[in-house]
Amino acid sequence: MISEFAATHIEIGGMAGVMTLFFAMAIGHVLGDYPLQGSFLATGKNRHLDSSTFFGGNEVSPISWVHCLTAHSLIQAGMVWIVTGSGALALAEFIVHWIIDFVRCEKWIGFSMDQALHLSCKLIYALILVSGIPMPF
Repeated sequence: MISEFAATHIEIGGMAGVMTLFFAMAIGHVLGDYPLQGSFLATGKNRHLDSSTFFGGNEVSPISWVHCLTAHSLIQAGMVWIVTGSGALALAEFIVHWIIDFVRCEKWIGFSMDQALHLSCKLIYALILVSGIPMPF
């Protein structure tokens, strides 16, 4: 089910609809990547960083990074869901955000490319919505 906000801007259509939806999702992205991520998730999602300080200096589970990366990606998916009302786009965001951040933590891409990929996804979601491609959920 598409949100009322998204439905209004889908109806407006064209570049105005796309850009408004993109802008709203970009705001959600910035909120999710900065204040809602925090140092615990930012450090913990990277399997190459020492996050033991967050666990009182105790040994950290070798898969704790998966939990942190998944939690961060769920926050980002939630932002897309709130703006668009589309569970399908939220699921796509969860998967793609997880992969992009994993790739960045592996240092296969840098910060600028990471952000460009994330924002490109938001633009694609806006284009999908305004183009009228049906969402399965």
